[in-house]
Amino acid sequence: MLSITQIINSIIIGIIQGISEWLPISSKTQVLVASEYLLKLTASQAYTFGLFMEIGTVIAAIIYFRKELMILIKVLFGSKDQMQRKLFTYVLVTVIFTGIIGAPLYLIADAITGISIGIPMLVIGIVLIGDAILIRYSRKRQALGKTTRKLKDLGIKNFIIVGVLQGIAALPGVSRSGITTSALLIMNVEGDEAFRLSFLTGIFASIAAFGLTIVGTHSNVSAGLAAIGISGVVIAIIVATIVSLFLIDFLIKIAGKSKIVYLTSALGIIALVTGSLYLIFGI
Repeated sequence: MLSITQIINSIIIGIIQGISEWLPISSKTQVLVASEYLLKLTASQAYTFGLFMEIGTVIAAIIYFRKELMILIKVLFGSKDQMQRKLFTYVLVTVIFTGIIGAPLYLIADAITGISIGIPMLVIGIVLIGDAILIRYSRKRQALGKTTRKLKDLGIKNFIIVGVLQGIAALPGVSRSGITTSALLIMNVEGDEAFRLSFLTGIFASIAAFGLTIVGTHSNVSAGLAAIGISGVVIAIIVATIVSLFLIDFLIKIAGKSKIVYLTSALGIIALVTGSLYLIFGI
């Protein structure tokens, strides 16, 4: 039987996970800090638990991108449609390079926790604000007849870059959605397309992270489960899933409109403020 405190802690962690996964502020870092404070976990245990909790946002992303996932399955069963195969290639290449870069970084994460996690957030914030400027400039280019890009206009090199950057997001403080969305926007990909492609590949990165926590550092996961309880984890996952569904839909819809410049600027400011707070408080 869960105590009132455990229920409240579960809801708080679920909300933090559901919001921060899709913003440029590193969900694993936010859950790490919350877990240290609420559940009294060590930094190592909280970091692992933060990755474990990504299962809630994975469920939300699977529900939201179910049509895209069905396309991937169709390609596995022999679909010859060029756009479907292009999407499959994009996911495959990014996932491979995410694993090549991300798995080793995850395993050595404890050795680099001395670096302030606020620094990566500041960098991503600056990049996002730069993205907003580039988008503003690209709008002027569109007025001159020069269009932005979609998935069909990207090549293997672009896919590799996204995969490598997504792998780097295994480090504490680095936002997966922030770094990959920024990269796609810099490649002049349309706003809603950039968010969609970033969130879609995040499904596989999060599943891999979840798997690594179970296989590689299950003792840390056990510590988190003991602190919050199995029922507490279920509550946190359900809350994270519900919050994520609303936020994914909101961000992609806004990104597809003229307000993408303001959205990207706002995300950049959020990252800058969060990173600054972590630096100020020495986290």
